[in-house]
Amino acid sequence: MIRKVYFFVAVLMTWANCNMAQKGPTIDPKLTEMWEPVPPVVTPGQTNAMPPADAIVLFDGTSFNNWVGNDGQAPKWTIENGAMTVKPRTGGIKSKQTFGDIQLHIEFRSPAEVKGEGQGRGNSGIFFMERYELQVLDSYDNVTYPNGQAGSVYKQHIPLVNASRKPGEWQTYDVIFMAPVFTEKGTLKTPARITVFHNGVLVQNNIELRGPTEFNRIPVYEPHGKAGISLQDHGDLVSFRNIWVREL
Repeated sequence: MIRKVYFFVAVLMTWANCNMAQKGPTIDPKLTEMWEPVPPVVTPGQTNAMPPADAIVLFDGTSFNNWVGNDGQAPKWTIENGAMTVKPRTGGIKSKQTFGDIQLHIEFRSPAEVKGEGQGRGNSGIFFMERYELQVLDSYDNVTYPNGQAGSVYKQHIPLVNASRKPGEWQTYDVIFMAPVFTEKGTLKTPARITVFHNGVLVQNNIELRGPTEFNRIPVYEPHGKAGISLQDHGDLVSFRNIWVREL
């Protein structure tokens, strides 16, 4: 049964990427949940990354000067002790500066008090170009579909391993994101690619993105230019700090 579902999804994805002019069809979101293979659990090493000299610091722990709400208004999240924290149901935020190919460093923390399970536990996301999501989730001893756990490219790629720290501990993502390239006619020339280190451990190795992140649709590329880095409000008190990028 699992093989049949994978085949069905693969066929739909192939079809969708050949029909870029239209939005992918709505499907049962469970069809894009991959439950195996389950990534093995590893204990991550310690990291303490400081911004390099040529980095663009997007958040230094003091202000939202480099950010705006997804609605265009001032962010309604909170800042305390050098970290910004989601204020649930106020909406996501995005960087004012737009980017294409980048190296990103970002640190995040799920609440120390565990509430909920699966996708309802420490959920947020980092969207490159406001479209392509690297999942943020409390995946420490927390069962969910693996292409929706921490370190996954949401609903697309399962991480190689689960390198999550315990709830309430700071974690890091170090990412190389390569933007998609489109022809003058708007067709896809080169898909986006991403490499991700979670707490210093490789979890995505230069993998190809199938298109923008979708919850209940097949991803379909549409031509676009540079865009901001956005952070998701999924209703959980997830915190972020020490955010910097290097343009490549």
